[in-house]
Amino acid sequence: MLRRTLVILLIAISVTLTSCTSAVSGLKSYVDSTDGYEFLYPNGWVPVNVSNGPDVVLHDLIETTENVSVVISDVPQGKTLADLGNPSEVGYKLGKSAIAPVDSGREAELVNAAKLETDTKTYYLLEYTVKLPNQQQRHNLASVAVSRGKLFTFNASTPERRWTKGKPTLDVVVKSFTVY
Repeated sequence: MLRRTLVILLIAISVTLTSCTSAVSGLKSYVDSTDGYEFLYPNGWVPVNVSNGPDVVLHDLIETTENVSVVISDVPQGKTLADLGNPSEVGYKLGKSAIAPVDSGREAELVNAAKLETDTKTYYLLEYTVKLPNQQQRHNLASVAVSRGKLFTFNASTPERRWTKGKPTLDVVVKSFTVY
């Protein structure tokens, strides 16, 4: 009886540990120590050369429209993320200014907005559905933070047809974004 209980306990521990590590398995670390941020991204994603835009863009090697990016903007000196608004207000502004600006032909709907507090920073986690001019649907997750007079916006985007499968990984990726 004791042996059977021990075997069941070991199996339960093994399953638990496997499920804990599967959320980050297959992810690589990206660190920009100059600008002061880092995040995890899926293995098999590659950097894209961009000019006059995001600080960095990485996309899936196979599904090139699936991507992550970091945009860095100035904020007035001394302003905090809370000074810019609550998660819903900042999410609405980001949707109108960056995800679906006027005359872009895109439509963005803010689906969810939440606040994540760490020991040193506050992050707003935002979720959008996006309709492109060609009627293609996309799903975006974003993490927004303020550090050293800069607004950091980390965005992960995927076609809606891949959303259900990719959501668990993109959740981990977006929550891994940290600024310092």
